[in-house]
Amino acid sequence: MRGLFDNARPDPAAIDRVKTMFMEAFGLPEDTLVSLAELRCREPGCPPIETVVTARSVDGKVADWRVHKPIKDIVSEDIAALSGSL
Repeated sequence: MRGLFDNARPDPAAIDRVKTMFMEAFGLPEDTLVSLAELRCREPGCPPIETVVTARSVDGKVADWRVHKPIKDIVSEDIAALSGSL
């Protein structure tokens, strides 16, 4: 039985592509740590796959964004629809 985290890993090129899109869309400095986590949910009302993007700046600020699709399917329009800043 699989839990929240699937053993299959997203494509590294897709991860780099999405990180770059987030860096550009939110004007994040190069020294910002951007991490992606692809989560699966089986609860009612929960999207089956959600990508959580976390940005951590060197001064300790943290921002999180959620996109209700797998990393490989995220496009610039998904990111443009998000709000927030670091």
